[in-house]
Parts: sequence; C-alpha cells; structure tokens
Amino acid sequence: MYVAVKGGERAIENAHAWLAEERRGDQTVPELSVAQIREQMTLAVNRVMAEGSLYDPDLAALAIKQARGDLIEAIFLIRAYRTTLPRFGTSQPIDTESMACDRRISATFKDLPGGQVLGPTFDYTHRLLDFKLAADSDVTEAPQRDAPDRRMPHVADFLNREGLIEEAPHDDTEPRDLTREPLEMPADRPLRLQSLARADEGFILSLAYSSQRGYGRNHAFVGELRIGQLAVEMDIPELGFSIEIGEITVTECESVNQFIGSKTEPPQFTRGYGLVLGQSERKAISMAVVDRAMRWEELGEDNVGAPVQDTEFVLYHADNIQATGFLEHIKLPHYVDFQSELELVRKLRREAGAEQVQEAAE
Repeated sequence: MYVAVKGGERAIENAHAWLAEERRGDQTVPELSVAQIREQMTLAVNRVMAEGSLYDPDLAALAIKQARGDLIEAIFLIRAYRTTLPRFGTSQPIDTESMACDRRISATFKDLPGGQVLGPTFDYTHRLLDFKLAADSDVTEAPQRDAPDRRMPHVADFLNREGLIEEAPHDDTEPRDLTREPLEMPADRPLRLQSLARADEGFILSLAYSSQRGYGRNHAFVGELRIGQLAVEMDIPELGFSIEIGEITVTECESVNQFIGSKTEPPQFTRGYGLVLGQSERKAISMAVVDRAMRWEELGEDNVGAPVQDTEFVLYHADNIQATGFLEHIKLPHYVDFQSELELVRKLRREAGAEQVQEAAE
C-alpha cells in the first residue's frame, strides 16, 4: 500500500488541473465531443470496448476523451467502471450464423454462398496520407448497399461435409467467468478464449506473428472473417421465453490449419477461433492463430518450446491492465526500499575494499 507523502496533496491537485488543461488543448480549437469520438474514431472505441469487457460505445468514447487518447488508460477506466455495475442476468449464447455481415471474406474459398463481402476495409488502400481529410471536405457517399443476409453458413461447414476438418468442440459445462474470478491454471479453452478476447492487441499480434514465423509450427489460413451485427437475447423467467435486449457488433475469425495427424487423430484440418467485440479484425485473426497454437496438447502435437505454446506465459502476460499496473508501480515512492538497497551496496563495497587491502598487505 502506498501512502502519499505529507504535503503532497496540493501537488497532486495541481497535477490534475494541469492534466485537464493539457486534455483540453488549445482553447481556440473546438473541443472534441464524445459523439465525434464515437462516430469518427470507431476502431479505437471498439478496442476499448473489447479489452475493457464492456460493450458501450458512448462510455468507451468518454474514456478515450478522458484518457487523452491513451487507449490502455481508457481500457483501465472502462474496467474500473464495469466493476460498479450490478449483474441482473445472463444473455443467451449468440449465433454468429445469423450475423448481418458488413464484411465477410475467406482466404480459402473464392466462391461462397452469399459471396465475398469486402465491406469497409483498409486492405486495398494505398497507405498514402490523404490530405483532403485535412480540408474537412465532405466524404463521398458509398454506393447503395443491399440489406445483408441474416443467415450465412460458416465456411468451415463446407470442409466438414467431407470430414476434412475437425468437429467444432462442444462442451455444455458452464465456463468460468474471467470478469468475476481470478485467472487460474490449468485454463481450459473457454477460459483461454475469454482471456485472449480482452488481451492486449499488440501482445496477441506479436505472438501470432511469432507462430507464423516458425516459433510454434502453426501456419494458418483465414477460413472466414466476418464482421456484423448480432441480436442479444436474454431469458425472462416471468415470461417463460427469451426476448431481444439489444444488438452488438462483433468480429469473428475461424482459421484453418494443416494437421498431419497424431496417434489419436487422423490427418485433417484443425481450427483456431477468435471472437471480439466491435470491429477488430487484426485482433480476431491474431486470437485465432494463438488459440490454435495453444491447442497442441489436446491435438497430440509436440511442444517445441515456443512462447505461444506456453498457456501460462501467454495468459498471465496478455492483460495490458495488469501489465501496466505492475510496470508503473515502480514509479511510485520506494524510498524505504531503496535506502535499504543503498545501505546494502555500501556495506558490500566496504567489505570488498577491506578484503582488497588485506590481500595487498599479505
């Protein structure tokens, strides 16, 4: 526990006032509204919602504004707020086949029922700065789009018809809730997926990249990536049936991985899975790759000692809030600890000096 040094309260208040001044910036520039952040910085908002484990675009936008654009600080704010909310029920599992897809692509099958839907993507942009955006000009409207189909089968189902891909695992056991219980090992797959879904995007991306480069022997194809809206339903005991309580946007990725088979499994394709709140395809793809890499034991594969295969290493270091807290606590007062270390070093140097004098005398 850290206690503020006497006399530091005024300094802290001044630091907060200075922070508010820096957040506002130049007073001659119009202030950025929460609505503007929500509507025009949607990918940042989506990341804060996903890693904060709370689907609320308005609160995520407010957190980004309060944090001056520091997304990890914004995620921290959302997580802290989330702990104050009462829990009054549990929603039904979402059915991603009923997703109204804004984007749906596959790197394994060109022709799909429902077609490839490119959607809003950076994939085909030239990564050149668009100075027209600095002129605050009106944006050209996209062509009229047809209403998305509400039922699109998963690409993996086509492979499943021939028995070429493993069956999707089913487990009726109620999963542990990572938002209410601390992470404990061993972690089964539902708990691993929960942890990956709210893990730091950069960390998961780096692990997925390491796996693709050979540190894990896990080369994946994007079987399907889909982004869209899903209805969330909840059972109402008084009514005796479930009702729709809202709609959320999610990103789902299912990877297809080559598998030569093992002592217990025939040669076939295997799956990796990622599901993230909001539009976050880089995170969903990375999550699917890491998920598949951590399944080496259940599939009877060899552990080659890659970091991505070490479940404990991955899950205990993936949470950016825990990592930030542990890292940044070292800038808090450690005066007593350091003084004891200082005295110890001085003592060791005196002893070493005395030994050198004795050796010289001998």
